[in-house]
Amino acid sequence: MRLIATLCILLLSACVNSPLSKQPIPHRTDSSSINQLAKADFDRMADMELESNTQSLRTLMIKLYKRNPHELAKSNHHSTEKMVAYVFDESTKHQWQFKQLQNKQDIEAIFLAFDANYQGDRVLAFIAGLQTMLAKAHNNKTAFYLTDNLDPQKIYNVARNIEIAAWKLSNSRDVNGNLYLLTNEINETDRNLSFEREFGKMIGRTDFYAIALAEKSQRLISRIAQSLASAVFLPF
Repeated sequence: MRLIATLCILLLSACVNSPLSKQPIPHRTDSSSINQLAKADFDRMADMELESNTQSLRTLMIKLYKRNPHELAKSNHHSTEKMVAYVFDESTKHQWQFKQLQNKQDIEAIFLAFDANYQGDRVLAFIAGLQTMLAKAHNNKTAFYLTDNLDPQKIYNVARNIEIAAWKLSNSRDVNGNLYLLTNEINETDRNLSFEREFGKMIGRTDFYAIALAEKSQRLISRIAQSLASAVFLPF
């Protein structure tokens, strides 16, 4: 069972990557520690799903700052790497509470990234919103054990919310018709769809785990069809 679950996740990750990309196989530093005795296969899958999605958000944050350096300047940082390290590696200090985001999290922070009146760091608002949304759907935990009980509906809804957030990122414009944040680039000389691929990986991982968890727990998932252009974020 453990081998099958691991192979499924690795296969899914391979499907959403481009043929020429080479990604390291996820490896948890605590994989051989005694706390693994308190984990079932689905707990390890949850560990990998959340850890991999967090890594994708780190990658997206770096990419967004490189495409939108003026946003990094709003946070008074000169180094993208240091800013990303501060946001993700020092979360025990800031607890994902940022004054420039008015301490907003999850969906409220995502909306802030596309608020015409907001003058702060839109990249921070977008990434912090997605990360805290993921965390809340996983009961604000980063490691999972036999006693944990995740809701597959919440996980599934987050996958849909990631789709909506990705659409907003690529389509939301200010009063002058300019995108709030630059992402993919397609022109006569360049074709950069790396943002789209990273979001695809996140959606794929989250969907796969939600469906697998629902099957394991024999709980039904309510699937809601929405047009992305008019979609509303789902509860989680």
